Amino acid sequence: MQGFDAHTEFMQVLRTIIRDLQLSISLPGKACSAAPVRKVPDASLRQSDCKQAPKNKGRFSLVEQPYRKEELAFWGRYGIDTKTLQRFRVKSLSRFESVSNQGKPYTLRSTSEEPMFCYAMGAFVKVYRPFSTIRFLYAGNKTDDYVFGFEQLPNKGDMLFITGGEKDVMSLVAHGFHAICFNSETAQIPENIIESLQLRFRHIILLYDTDETGKRESERQAEQLAGYHVLNLTLPLQGSKGEKDISDYFQLGYGEKDLRTLLSEMFSNLYVQTMMMLRSCEIDYDNPPDASKSVVAVNGVPLGTQDNLFCITGGEGTGKSNYITAILAGTLGETMLPVERTLGLEVTANPKRLAVLHYDTEQSEAQLHKNLGKTLRRASLAAVPDFYHSLYLASLSRKDRLKLIRESMDLFHHRHGGIHLVVIDGIADLIRSANDETESIAIVDELYRLAGIYNTCIICVLHFVPNGIKLRGHIGSELQRKAAGILSIEKDDDPEYSVVKALKVRDGSPLDVPIMLFGWDKQQDMHVYRGEKSKEDKERRKADELIAVVKEIFLHTAKLSYKNLSEMLIQEMEIKDRTAKRYIAYMREQGILSQDTAGNYQKGERCRT
Repeated sequence: MQGFDAHTEFMQVLRTIIRDLQLSISLPGKACSAAPVRKVPDASLRQSDCKQAPKNKGRFSLVEQPYRKEELAFWGRYGIDTKTLQRFRVKSLSRFESVSNQGKPYTLRSTSEEPMFCYAMGAFVKVYRPFSTIRFLYAGNKTDDYVFGFEQLPNKGDMLFITGGEKDVMSLVAHGFHAICFNSETAQIPENIIESLQLRFRHIILLYDTDETGKRESERQAEQLAGYHVLNLTLPLQGSKGEKDISDYFQLGYGEKDLRTLLSEMFSNLYVQTMMMLRSCEIDYDNPPDASKSVVAVNGVPLGTQDNLFCITGGEGTGKSNYITAILAGTLGETMLPVERTLGLEVTANPKRLAVLHYDTEQSEAQLHKNLGKTLRRASLAAVPDFYHSLYLASLSRKDRLKLIRESMDLFHHRHGGIHLVVIDGIADLIRSANDETESIAIVDELYRLAGIYNTCIICVLHFVPNGIKLRGHIGSELQRKAAGILSIEKDDDPEYSVVKALKVRDGSPLDVPIMLFGWDKQQDMHVYRGEKSKEDKERRKADELIAVVKEIFLHTAKLSYKNLSEMLIQEMEIKDRTAKRYIAYMREQGILSQDTAGNYQKGERCRT
């Protein structure tokens, strides 16, 4: 019988007969075979025998068995449960047959003392015998790039560990992490695989054994993969048998939180400079910062506050310069001027005589001198206070203008003990093009930074006619995002008056802020406050602006859910959620919006005309 012992290998004899006679008979016990070995006497193997010879690499046979209780207990030490074993296709073997490097058939059997498992990788298997002298055996057609755990990876993730062995991979996965391993710690990691994984994971971390070999190889791999920013984490283990890898780490009683603590420490060391910045940026709840004080407000609603930008916009001939002189006048006295003197605005007085700076990039020197006279007269002053500086920048280059603003703010801040208010009349003249996105972002960011550094309000005057409640150009878009408040000045239907409308306020909606009027008074020889427009005018403006917003929102869609509509209003109008909900109810009442039978919103009758 081809060398079989009928007494001890009777089942193998039956399998051989069934195979040779091609009988349709199945026997108990699940068997997998790539190229069955007919003559398989038991043999005691030498280490060299177990290295799979190329000519025999496809010849092996294995018989699976259900996991025994003690085998599951072995895996359980490392947190690996049945679900994880099934996910990674790890089998318990009762017998394994193959051919040695010298061409000799051999058979290995699993026992309670020496269990046997296999990692199935298609036509290739890696046999694992944790308590045997020879722990690993290989059989089948091994792929060039052996990566255990690759198939189980998600499409994207935060961290990916590269470990030294399959058990470590499963132990990490069982504790909620992502991991892979190559054939061994000494195997060269293919750069093309790392390059692919780098697109899927934020961090790739080497987590090798803490013995001499593991430390040496992890340092070597980290050095070779430095271009891919691969990190290297060393576990706090002695490096001895039973205390050298991540599986041992979990077996010793450490858990997911402990590993995450090690990772947090590693990232803290990695981002030392960032951590220093974080400490200064993080909000300390027990030590609240000083509240930003209002510098310019209307009816108690703050428009310009300390640490922030405040934008005033409008076309030519609308009275912006006169409006600016009124605001500046309010900052020159020790007590607050009446709102009639400051054209309807509540401008905080300046009793500490902090610096008030007015930079003009557009008007002529003669016109600026004339406007300075108007400011003094409105403030009832005969001379320019020493803390007030009106600066003519039109003759300077754009680069020099910003340099002068930056350095003079620092100079006057220290000279006068602080800055009460800054006005930059013509912010677009600080850059080459108001439609250059990069320059626009940079200048607005820089002015916002300066407002924070010097704890002041910077008024940015933009000489553009807004499009509804939206500012034009890239610089307008940036100011729309960063400014705490925006006012628009335009001519009224009655050309003797100018109209002041709020386009953005910090709290609430700009459409709920009164529409203010100012105009020229011959007797006083200056512009004076003419009160607020009627409630009807305010409601008409509110409806017109909301109709324009709704038309824009529904330009490319016919219907929106309540949630999506609310989000679009918040985005378009830069208002808070509660205000958006209030506007939706208002627009339904006014016929600006309507609902279909499914409850979705669409344009109402007033938007169809």
